[in-house]
Amino acid sequence: MRTLICGSLAFDSIMVFQDRFKNHILPDKIHMLNVSFLVPEMRREYGGCAGNIAYNLKLLGGEPLIMATVGDDFSPYAKRLDALEIPREYIHHVAGTYTAQAFITTDLDDNQITAFHPGAMNYSHENDVRQVPDVRLGVVAPDGRDGMLSHIRGFHEAGVPCIFDPGQGIPLFSGGELLECVHKSSYVILNDYEAELLQSRTGEDLATLVRHVEALIVTRGGEGSVIHTASGQLDIPAVRPAAIIDPTGCGDAYRSGILYGITHELDWETSGQLASVMGSIKIEHRGGQNHAPSRQEIAGRLKIAFGKTF
Repeated sequence: MRTLICGSLAFDSIMVFQDRFKNHILPDKIHMLNVSFLVPEMRREYGGCAGNIAYNLKLLGGEPLIMATVGDDFSPYAKRLDALEIPREYIHHVAGTYTAQAFITTDLDDNQITAFHPGAMNYSHENDVRQVPDVRLGVVAPDGRDGMLSHIRGFHEAGVPCIFDPGQGIPLFSGGELLECVHKSSYVILNDYEAELLQSRTGEDLATLVRHVEALIVTRGGEGSVIHTASGQLDIPAVRPAAIIDPTGCGDAYRSGILYGITHELDWETSGQLASVMGSIKIEHRGGQNHAPSRQEIAGRLKIAFGKTF
């Protein structure tokens, strides 16, 4: 049941500016911008798509393996993964680099200014998915561009079914490269904006793209998700959360439900419903990895929302 999750591991430094950017950025002076924002609130979160997906899959009782590249500052994250009993044998340390990290400043209108440093992520192509034995399923999530391409090709050569989950990395690829990734994958997961971009770049609509895979899944935030298969279209409703606190990492939580469903041979409807439950649980907490429901609690939420068990 081992799932190899290729993608980023990152630190997210999140800061809150107790004012509005528009009060400090003069429109007629943007060409000579020089501003500083006092941010008395700051928190540092563990993140990255691979880290978030693995964390949620572990909550479900899955067997995640992470393949990623990290820098000299990775030690706190390493200790966290050890405490969570998530293996680190395929996480490669690149000396002289930083682990990928985002610096996010949010104002009172929820506008954000983000600086992202990829650091060691740029070396993800040095990892080889073909060297990992006994993998049931692979995932290629946002990572270094060359790494994403090599991982898709590696899974295809090894005969391991994989999910292409390009996320915000879609603009890095040409239409031909995106088509190659779809054709060499078994599943594709995108949000609604990414789905539109994929169609625009490849020149193929979803009905055509889905012919190349077992399932093409489009998430739509609070409007739920749609699972496209050869048998037709399944509309999966969103699960109403107790509170909407922070959407960061909700898509990664959703993906864990899909991964669990595939590796445990659940039907698509149940897999999508479990994914919807995981996204709902995540949005009730700040950060991508601060929710900690037991498997029994997750099962209870699934039972209440959909009358299902897993």
